[in-house]
Amino acid sequence: MTCDPRPKNTGLFRAHRLRAAGAACVVLTAALLTGCGQDSGSTSTGTETSEAARAVPERTASTSPSPSASLTKDQQKRKKLLDSTKITFDKAVTTAEGAVAGSKLIELDLKGPGKSDDDTDASASASASASPSGASSSPSGSSASPSGTASSPSASPASTGPEWVASVAAKDGTEHTVRIDAVTGKVLQTVEDQGQDAQEKSRTAERIAKATQTPQEAAKTAKDKAKGTVTSVDLDDNDKNVLVWSVDVVTKDWKETEVDVDAASGSVTGEHVDND
Repeated sequence: MTCDPRPKNTGLFRAHRLRAAGAACVVLTAALLTGCGQDSGSTSTGTETSEAARAVPERTASTSPSPSASLTKDQQKRKKLLDSTKITFDKAVTTAEGAVAGSKLIELDLKGPGKSDDDTDASASASASASPSGASSSPSGSSASPSGTASSPSASPASTGPEWVASVAAKDGTEHTVRIDAVTGKVLQTVEDQGQDAQEKSRTAERIAKATQTPQEAAKTAKDKAKGTVTSVDLDDNDKNVLVWSVDVVTKDWKETEVDVDAASGSVTGEHVDND
């Protein structure tokens, strides 16, 4: 009896293997797609975060500076000084000359608080001449000055704002310092300068006689040359020994221009711009 071998069900096994392989491929493909999607999302999110981080400092750096940041220290000081000044140059001239009867202006400067250097020197000189020891000059110990005048430097009020500090000369050439509050126009102090000899007084009187141009006229000439605000004027000889009014004008950009005006003819003899 012949026994035939049982036929192998190879077709069925092959089908099972194909289905298993197909399922594995599907699972692997899904895993790959999921991983790629996560990587893509992470890359996109990271890129957006990086770009946002870069954008913040760029916006901060592009902030425009304040107008005062572009000014020099000298320009900022001039701006601050003029912004707080209410009394004009012309008004200060009239007030200074009125403080000493029959006097003429020979110098005028706009100064900030505590910048009255000329007045400080005059005060120190006057105090030294009144009392060598610096103590009370009165035998009874009172604080009154020997002359009893009200122009004692110690009696002058302190100023917390800008001042016009003027030098005026009487007809005989005797010079006086006059401090004027540049906000209220009030005269803070009038004191005769100490240590003037006869020769100095004579020279001052001679200059006043030669200066046919008033300080106001010289200031107008300077302003026509350099548009701005007058902050200083001084009667003196220039390098060529010509008597001039040296006028300082602060222009709109807060720079300072010095204009020399012939004190006799009124013509401009020199000009210098301070770019600081």
